[in-house]
Amino acid sequence: MPQRILITGASSGFGRGTALELARQGHDVIATGETWPQVRSLRADARDAGVTLEVIKLNLLDSIDLDHAGSFDVDVLVLNAGVMEGGAVVDIPLQRVRESFDINVFGHLQLVQAIVPKMIARKSGKIVWTSSMGGILVVPFLGAYCATKHAIEALAGSMKAELEQFGIKVATVNPGVFGTGFNDTGAESYVQWYDPETAQVPMPDFGPSLADQYDPAEMIDAMVEIIPADDHLYRTMRPLATVDAAKDWQNTEWTQKA
Repeated sequence: MPQRILITGASSGFGRGTALELARQGHDVIATGETWPQVRSLRADARDAGVTLEVIKLNLLDSIDLDHAGSFDVDVLVLNAGVMEGGAVVDIPLQRVRESFDINVFGHLQLVQAIVPKMIARKSGKIVWTSSMGGILVVPFLGAYCATKHAIEALAGSMKAELEQFGIKVATVNPGVFGTGFNDTGAESYVQWYDPETAQVPMPDFGPSLADQYDPAEMIDAMVEIIPADDHLYRTMRPLATVDAAKDWQNTEWTQKA
């Protein structure tokens, strides 16, 4: 059965691929882009793909945009937009940390509080949070980003328990290192403020960790499968090798010394 699905952060990467494929399958998809050029580009992508896609502007730091997006009544809300800021925890400017939380966490939470009451009223719906492998484990020099994703894990877990009584499902998707360009952007995000002469902790070379990123199609295929599905796991992590790494990390947290 076709569903009405709102996806944030749909102008590129996982969001774009998922929005276009769900629209191709006949779902009524509202896709958001942060800027008007991204909105127009995504509309053109939809035309080129021969699919019907409603595209709206949503800057998660803009209260007017949030009010507009929050006015929609949807079957599934996919909270996919995000930013990654690199830097050692003791060096990264607090402005960058606050903006990361405002976009990744608080903007999406405002959208949840606008849309989910409509789901509660009709006693059906689903919220899918795009978390990360960084929501389970920690990547050095990406502590601020991982902190936002750990926050998302806490919110999603609480919402799942709180909303089950209303017939509302909550799930997470947890991508590993995929070649969407997102990780590459995050890896160089520190260059505008970082000064090796004054930094407390020297930044490493991220190049080797970005050399062999996975094909995003694996994550997009998984998202397209679970977003409209009636029955699936709470957490969907890809690639599958990352699942073992995440579980190993959790075990290590119980055994490693300070």
